[in-house]
Amino acid sequence: MPIALVLEAKNQLALREIELSSTLARGDVRIAVDTVGVCGSDVHYYTHGKIGPFVVNAPMVLGHEASGVVTELGEGVSHLAVGDRVCMEPGIPNMASKASKLGVYNVDPDVRFWATPPVHGCLTPSVVHPAAFTYKLPDNVSFAEGAMVEPFAIGMQAATRARIKPGDAALVTGAGPIGIMVALAALAGGCSKVYISDLVDEKLAVAAQYGNIHPINVTKVDVAEVVRAGTAGWGADVVFECAGAAKSVQTALEAVAPAGCVVWVGMPVDPVPVDIVLAQSKEIRMETVFRYANMYDRAIEILASGKVDLKPLISQTFAFADSIKAFDRAVEARPADVKIQIKMQGV
Repeated sequence: MPIALVLEAKNQLALREIELSSTLARGDVRIAVDTVGVCGSDVHYYTHGKIGPFVVNAPMVLGHEASGVVTELGEGVSHLAVGDRVCMEPGIPNMASKASKLGVYNVDPDVRFWATPPVHGCLTPSVVHPAAFTYKLPDNVSFAEGAMVEPFAIGMQAATRARIKPGDAALVTGAGPIGIMVALAALAGGCSKVYISDLVDEKLAVAAQYGNIHPINVTKVDVAEVVRAGTAGWGADVVFECAGAAKSVQTALEAVAPAGCVVWVGMPVDPVPVDIVLAQSKEIRMETVFRYANMYDRAIEILASGKVDLKPLISQTFAFADSIKAFDRAVEARPADVKIQIKMQGV
């Protein structure tokens, strides 16, 4: 039996053998996993045992941000070859569903997503995955970057939903991993500058190392006023709300320009009030984001082009044998940490 990082129950991790399905069906590939990122959802399952209706009722392998090497091809696979360096999209929809046929498979109720109960994740040395959701990495994109495609795809989805026009000014509320990914995707998508707000200076400093990302500490200044001052009083053409907090929801509506767009990316733990009248008075457009659809190819191409560099966001890499230490580091939530990764094949 393979060894995997198993969430036994809330606050209980074990690196142990576990029986996992390894059948290679038609259209599948077998992949030797190289690098896995630790996501906030993985950490939340570890510390809380659930996310909304998804409850860990049985041992579950964690991990869904991954890259690796193809080691075996299933029947009918022609676009990949043994030895290809790849990354894997973790959500597998029902291809016969209406959502899939409409091209919005991310909202397919039947989607099976790695490390979402009861589906096992990929923190194990080898996985079997549909070739259709396995993507070859260009030579100049590392395994570490390949494992970052998953969170960056969320940024790409948000930027696409925003319908950015060249020269737009944007505001991102929340400088966590997803907020920074969204800011980078917004710049790649045509924004001339992006403001990013947060409570923590260390997080803002990580974002500010990129050109045209301007940090705002919400404890020191009024975010909407800063944005208006930088846009000749107009406001942000696009606001991406990535904090999922009631106060930042209001900030988004205050900072957005008339006829602008607010993209809701962050997910509040509890329902929050929304100032509908303020939104109406500006006649803004609102968009929502849930994961991503048809974004992996685009995200990989942008990384390969050099337009976006995600390497500075990798805070530390742990060996597979130290996976529990990696998760405990992520639980610490050090202010300057963005992405913790686990190297399956040794560091």
